[in-house]
Amino acid sequence: FKVFASGLKTNRDEWVYAESDETLLNRVSYFIERFNLQVSRGIKDVDALDYSIKWSSGLKARWTTLSVDPEKIRTSIWRPFVKRQFYSEKLLSDRVTSLHSELFGRDLSFANAAISISGSSSAKPFQALAVAGLADYEAIEKSNLLARYRYTPSGERIDNITDWAVATFTDRYGKTAGVTRDGIFAYVYAALHDPVWRETYAINLKREFPRIPLHPHFGLWAGWGQRLLDLHIGYEGVEPWPVTRRDTPDDRARAAGLAPRVILKSDPTAGMVTLDSETVLSGIPAAAWDYRLGNRSAIDWVLEQHREKTPKDPTIRAKFNTYRFADHKERVAGLLARVVRVSVETMGIVAEIAAARRG
Repeated sequence: FKVFASGLKTNRDEWVYAESDETLLNRVSYFIERFNLQVSRGIKDVDALDYSIKWSSGLKARWTTLSVDPEKIRTSIWRPFVKRQFYSEKLLSDRVTSLHSELFGRDLSFANAAISISGSSSAKPFQALAVAGLADYEAIEKSNLLARYRYTPSGERIDNITDWAVATFTDRYGKTAGVTRDGIFAYVYAALHDPVWRETYAINLKREFPRIPLHPHFGLWAGWGQRLLDLHIGYEGVEPWPVTRRDTPDDRARAAGLAPRVILKSDPTAGMVTLDSETVLSGIPAAAWDYRLGNRSAIDWVLEQHREKTPKDPTIRAKFNTYRFADHKERVAGLLARVVRVSVETMGIVAEIAAARRG
């Protein structure tokens, strides 16, 4: 890869990420209104700043008024298989750099498949997850984005797979192997999922960037990688796993005029997920929990990120704490059925990779 960038680091996630466009615009509008008022008054003294919004050294250095622009809303992978809306105003994100512009365009709006890998200082096992575009720094731990393409300042799309890579792969496999840049991208993704390689180099992967081995049969590995790319990037469009859903009315909650009690708990032994005090999904294969990113299964990542949590930021907590799981329950139920499918099929491909001949 010619260039790579870290995942998005904002230093004010609760302000510039949200579950919906409406919620995000409400938060950003308040933030910008208070910030502009501070700028108009010319007050930079740290003791006189309006601390109802989140300041940082980067924002204090960018003393210029802003305007709210709905066109700056982008979709970003927040955590594995969980998307959030992101406000792409660079002045509100301390670590959105020229590298992000090179990979996703000046306004971060260009589509670009990327492989997100965990950072070399990660405390957790090595992770890799393909995404359709933008992803947060903690989408997987301390993520780096290895994108398929890059963009010139004028918006021209060019390859991010280097000529050196094409020459190296062609020299190894021969001109008749059908080596292409798309094939190399897919090959790399398969190689990063090789459990034998991950175990062999586990210590190295905590200290340095991955080094890609050149296994026999380029087409076989590229094929595995493409299947994984299709599953992980296209997870929202896969056929849902045929889970069994049981709904039992929570009479006590209904009598009190309350939503069902949120539970969001998985039980791998029983093959079930309990969404709330009314709804249980069952018939989930044990293999679905074997697909893990860091210290959680993909299923548990989805459950964890849809819990109702108290925001850390006091202003968000007081004015914009609008998330309720009940508003998203049906969407989450459908997402879980798809993530089960992705998990089971991913582990099937990984098993094929593990059995491959090497050397």
